[in-house]
Amino acid sequence: MKIKKIEAQPAVVKKLRVAAYCRVSTENEDQKESLEAQREHYESWIRMHDDWECAGVFYDFGISGTKADVREGLQALLYACRTGSVDYVLTKSISRFSRNTSDCLSLVRELLSYNIPIYFEKENIDTGSMESELILSVLSSMAQSESESISKNVKWSVKKRMEEGTFVFGYLPYGYTKDAAGNMVIDPVESEIVRLIFDLALNGMGTYKIAQLLDKRKVPTRKGGKWSGSTVKGILVNEKYYGAAAFQKTYTDSNFRRHNNHGEVDSFIAEDHHEAIISKEVFDRVQVMIQKHIDEHGIVKDMGKYHNKYPFSGIIICGECGGKFKRQTQSGGIAWACSTHLYNKDACSMMFIKDEAIKAAFMTMMNKLIFGCKQVLVPYYDALRLADTDESLQGILDLKNELQRNSDRKNDLRKLRVKGFLDAAMYNQELRRVEMESEEIRAKMKCIDRAGENGDIKETKKLLRFAESAEMLTEFSDDLFTEYVDSIIVYTRTCIGFRLRCGLTLKEEVCTGTR
Repeated sequence: MKIKKIEAQPAVVKKLRVAAYCRVSTENEDQKESLEAQREHYESWIRMHDDWECAGVFYDFGISGTKADVREGLQALLYACRTGSVDYVLTKSISRFSRNTSDCLSLVRELLSYNIPIYFEKENIDTGSMESELILSVLSSMAQSESESISKNVKWSVKKRMEEGTFVFGYLPYGYTKDAAGNMVIDPVESEIVRLIFDLALNGMGTYKIAQLLDKRKVPTRKGGKWSGSTVKGILVNEKYYGAAAFQKTYTDSNFRRHNNHGEVDSFIAEDHHEAIISKEVFDRVQVMIQKHIDEHGIVKDMGKYHNKYPFSGIIICGECGGKFKRQTQSGGIAWACSTHLYNKDACSMMFIKDEAIKAAFMTMMNKLIFGCKQVLVPYYDALRLADTDESLQGILDLKNELQRNSDRKNDLRKLRVKGFLDAAMYNQELRRVEMESEEIRAKMKCIDRAGENGDIKETKKLLRFAESAEMLTEFSDDLFTEYVDSIIVYTRTCIGFRLRCGLTLKEEVCTGTR
């Protein structure tokens, strides 16, 4: 018998692939040096561990930490984690990683789902060995509060400069540029285009026609693209062209989202702020013409849709491009045409539809419902009621589960307080927050109990009652259409869909007639 000895092979130890994330908030030289110091720190730290290997140092600078989706470095780190290139992540602090609580917890949970812990150096927290994510939640809330405090200070400073008229615009409108000293001055080439736009508007030309004319003359926009009606409109209503400057047209809410200012926060206007391109008289005359157009067409300002001057106004949607249809007077009568097609036939090929054809299709659709309500509406109504009952029960069950989770969090809080992880102030603050959430959950449960039927059920019941008692329609009724139809979708020139308020969308053929 021969016995052959097989030498033992040393076990190959797989090194931990460690990545680091750094961020500074501004792009000045001091912060760039800080970023470089952070990178060197983490590279050195990783080299100190024999069982670690560097999986990359990811960084962002000059970007706010309140939103994760706009930080390219962080997104690159997440991509590396998702593709299995990273086992462990190092970062300086929670506030450097994210100052938005929901973002921070979402990122931590996602990386843990890939078995990738994060180590927060400042707070000495390792998410891979945490007893509970509650500590992270509390500290992240504190980081968000700090960010909100900084934001308030910045807003106060900006507001003071707005009140004094010394605020400097970061982005100048078309027609203006900056001189060597950073002052706002007139651009000689672009300003001539601005004057042309106001002259054309005073002569009665619409914004879309002006845009078409500028494109035809090959006048470039500032970014080199094509002109649009909305771009022209933006120039015509901008007070900066007569030398004034309005501040705080927009504002940022507590969730760091930007909105148009409709009086929610203070606004300021500085007259004679800079050199004007057009006179105040010309600007005011254009505003009168724009307002006259708004009044004539029943347009609701800032809502992007038409008021119900006509029953179809603002509710006919193009199935090809998603644009709204506009009312037109043609030799053969009233028609509705896609606004995109009117402006650019290459962008949308949808042709117009006659007003009378839409009305006829509506009458046909309603007569079908009246004739076959027992075959169509009754089964639909029964199905909605059954689904609503199931959803209500499921909703209450979900809310009860949330209440139980809050109860578990209270127990976690007590354990963390006993073990010394939380001081009295943090414990009481978090406990109050959990209790407030529980109260909100109980209020939602009461609302579900009182809610009864949902909107679709009520609308279906109303339509069913009408269909059961109505005679066949012989003429179109504006009131009847408005009562039961939410919108119209134009699939093709010969097929449209009526989206009813009860949730149904019913298709009908339309007669195109002759052009």
